[in-house]
Amino acid sequence: MRRALVIVTMLLGQLLLAGALAPAGAAAAPARVALIGVSGLHWTDITAQDTPHLFKLSQSSALGSMSVRTVGSVTCPYDGWLTVSAGIRSAAGYSCGAAPAPARNGDGAVIPDYRYLIDVAGQKNAGALGETLKRAGTPTLAIGDGAALALADTTGAVPAYRATPQQASAADLERARLIVMDVDDLVRPYLTGGKMAREPERLNPADRRAAARLADAKAGALLAALPAGTTVMVSGVSDHGNVPHLRVAMLNEPGAQGRVLGAASTRRADISILPDLTTTILVKLGVAVPSAIIGQVWETGAEGASAEKMAHADESAQTMRSVKGAYFTFLAVLQVLFYVLAFVLLRRRKGLSWVRLAAVTLAALPVTSFLVNLVPWTSHVELFGAMLGFWAALTALALLGPWARHPLGPLAVVAGATALTLAGDLLTGTTLQLNSFMGFSAEQGARYYGLGNIPFALLATGTLLATTVVAHRYPGRIGAAVVAVAGTFAMVLGGSGLGSDFGGVIAFVPGIAVTALLILGKRVSLLKLALFCVAGGLAVTAFAVANYLKPAGEQSHLGRFVGQVLNGEAVEVVWRKFEAMISTLVNPNLVPIVAAALGFLVYAILRPEKASSGVVPAAFAYSPALKAGLIGTLVSGVVGMLVNDSGAAILSMALAMAIPLLLSAGIAVLPGWGGDGHETDGEAAGMAMSAPGSGRGTP
Repeated sequence: MRRALVIVTMLLGQLLLAGALAPAGAAAAPARVALIGVSGLHWTDITAQDTPHLFKLSQSSALGSMSVRTVGSVTCPYDGWLTVSAGIRSAAGYSCGAAPAPARNGDGAVIPDYRYLIDVAGQKNAGALGETLKRAGTPTLAIGDGAALALADTTGAVPAYRATPQQASAADLERARLIVMDVDDLVRPYLTGGKMAREPERLNPADRRAAARLADAKAGALLAALPAGTTVMVSGVSDHGNVPHLRVAMLNEPGAQGRVLGAASTRRADISILPDLTTTILVKLGVAVPSAIIGQVWETGAEGASAEKMAHADESAQTMRSVKGAYFTFLAVLQVLFYVLAFVLLRRRKGLSWVRLAAVTLAALPVTSFLVNLVPWTSHVELFGAMLGFWAALTALALLGPWARHPLGPLAVVAGATALTLAGDLLTGTTLQLNSFMGFSAEQGARYYGLGNIPFALLATGTLLATTVVAHRYPGRIGAAVVAVAGTFAMVLGGSGLGSDFGGVIAFVPGIAVTALLILGKRVSLLKLALFCVAGGLAVTAFAVANYLKPAGEQSHLGRFVGQVLNGEAVEVVWRKFEAMISTLVNPNLVPIVAAALGFLVYAILRPEKASSGVVPAAFAYSPALKAGLIGTLVSGVVGMLVNDSGAAILSMALAMAIPLLLSAGIAVLPGWGGDGHETDGEAAGMAMSAPGSGRGTP
């Protein structure tokens, strides 16, 4: 028995010793990550026939779309790899193309003229990835020019460099904990003199497939040589021409197969941005992420991802993008024609019912650019067909319901539908604003979630006008309270984490305050207006600070702006936005809308009988609350134009909805209008001349 106990004790000791050493040794083995960056790679390039290695990898990986935008509208390989290096959106600052060829330095290399990026181009974060890994003692291997740029430290030095995957030995790959390879075969035919083509697509389909096969062969050479257990990341890191596209993003690791791939930076389950590559690499290697890096770690989501779905996402974005300019031109032409025809017909008191129909129809158009995303579409026919259907339905709802007999009925329907659509979109993840004419598109990279600048203008306008209909029915304190409460709710939606809107809050607060004060019969001085703007600034500051106090992975650009203020980078950000705002003041689609709408409004007020047969004064006399709402809308629009980089777009869209709705109400109370453009009895005249204080339009 004693001998048996001794044997059991010895066995237990050996088992415990093995359990203490073997698992600990396995856990201590550091992770290995390989990033394969293929400039210009699109999901349609990956097929079983042309790119068998990448296709096979995609079958066992999480799949997503990569928005490669850095600073400009399109991204060249140089800027893409520099962004991976910096962990923030970066650009070399001159005519852009291929990444610079490094000079060999022993086992490593040096990026020539590297200090230019920091001292001249102002890319102070260049080398953040390489420097962080060097300080952490993490061995790396760069294969190719772009990879060397990505892994260079702040002096431009690359510890280990190979020009091709064939030059990397098994010992090189085993020693490195991070392997980055630049595959430039696909993008090289698009470069002339090292610079990227200024055309949408230089290659014919056959030549592009041939370039894709070369890129796949290079990627396959590395994939075949990587040590077992390596986490593989594949990403398109640049565009290939002058049109931005969503690119490939793949993550191959245990448990990732068939899942969608996104990041908290975009709040989209299937979209990430280039700085996310930097953060993901550091997190998977167990290295602390510097605070200056804005990317977030890749996250795998639900199952069901496929290359076809990812290609479809870019196809929808391109469908929208290809006609976006034409859409805004069409909108501008409609607006100008409307005011010209309204001016002529109202002066002659003819066709008033047609002018009212046109006014309501025109005001109903903007919200259809969001409603169309309630149904699936891919082609232009599906897109415009669905928009036309929603446009007709909303116009019919406004003009054919029982409320159409009330002068403010159509206004209430269109303004209310606009406000509710955008509020509902904010509460449900902003799926309607993505890939919409008046929202944002992921491949453009300006915004991926929250409340866009033009949607802010429509939300503010819709909210203020819809609530003034209630204030018309319940004038005084009740009406002012409704405006204040509903306006504040919409403002909080826009400025909180749901909307993440900065300038919109600054502009919305004075619009709400001015509207409420005018409904109460109070004067609004320039001093009060300035104080309201300050209050808007304080409100957005509170939102921003609250966001800044959240963990880095939960911050939006509001919180990051606070960080930029603290580290001295905010001035540059504000200046870029100011320049963008100024550029909108000469936009050929936006300026005509502002000029036509404001010109008509001012002339209609100063010369009512000559301009519009008194339609605007009639509307104001019938509903002082409507006048208050319009003034509040103008305040929000003007302030929003000055504090947002979208500039004139905000004011133009506010006017595009507000002024036609004002005219629709004014025509309905115009003396002598009976709904068919002919003279009637004194009923309409009595409505128009009803006492402003009554607020109900009764004689």
